[in-house]
Amino acid sequence: MSRLFAFGLGFSARALAPLLASQGWEIAGTAREEPKIGQLRREGFEATRFAGDKSNSELPKLLQGTTHLLHSVPPGDDGDPVLASYRDEIAKLKTLEWIGYLSTVGVYGDQQGNWVSEETVPKPNSARTEARVVAEQDWLDFGEKIGVPVQVFRLAGIYGPGRSVFDKLKAGTARRINKDGQVFSRVHVDDIARVLEASIAKPRAGAIYNVADDEPAAPGDVVAHAAQMIGVAPPPEIAFEDADLTPLARSFYQGSRKIGNALIKSELGVELRYPTFREGLRSLMPKETPPSR
Repeated sequence: MSRLFAFGLGFSARALAPLLASQGWEIAGTAREEPKIGQLRREGFEATRFAGDKSNSELPKLLQGTTHLLHSVPPGDDGDPVLASYRDEIAKLKTLEWIGYLSTVGVYGDQQGNWVSEETVPKPNSARTEARVVAEQDWLDFGEKIGVPVQVFRLAGIYGPGRSVFDKLKAGTARRINKDGQVFSRVHVDDIARVLEASIAKPRAGAIYNVADDEPAAPGDVVAHAAQMIGVAPPPEIAFEDADLTPLARSFYQGSRKIGNALIKSELGVELRYPTFREGLRSLMPKETPPSR
């Protein structure tokens, strides 16, 4: 019996879970908050709490029988929380066949608008992305030590049902921030699930994959396109210098890069269902048009 355990059974893992469950897999995982744990259990998943430490005695029991481990919990000040808390328990799993670590394309830092591939040397430009680079290598080293293939997936900006520009337009929080030459790569959550499923079928120890769609685009262009689709006026453009952004939001604009995705196609045989934001937005088109703001 195949069993997926996800440290962080969140947006991306929950897109993968039904694909595997339909094939008879058992699905288990963690969340930080009790309401989310309850929701996961109501959806038929085994779930327990993980808040970055080893305080939950139930968690090692749910790990038993795991054949595939997916990890999306970000590193903290003391490094990767999963390795810090459950390294020994994971190492002792005799059933484990595959480990997937969900990272971010933010590790590439500022590439001055150039295309990057998995061969591009990471150039993190914040403590947050530096910690990601360290965590990636820690997991690759751990997999080599225990003889289980570890795959690192560097994800572009994730969107999907309930988490798209349509939701921001409806809430009145969508903004068109203009920074000359700035583009972002993005990926629909369903395509992330397809990449993970393909990797599970074809594991390769030490693999690193960029997971992004085919067309990097300026965020303001995506907002304008979505507004046009539903017949509302787009929010006015705001110059980046004048935008009121949190430090975290501002950090996303510190690097400009275009994420190449050739490897997931050539090696894993993935055909993106949503190759650009246009197809992705079309699949998320709301039934009700939000009022113009």
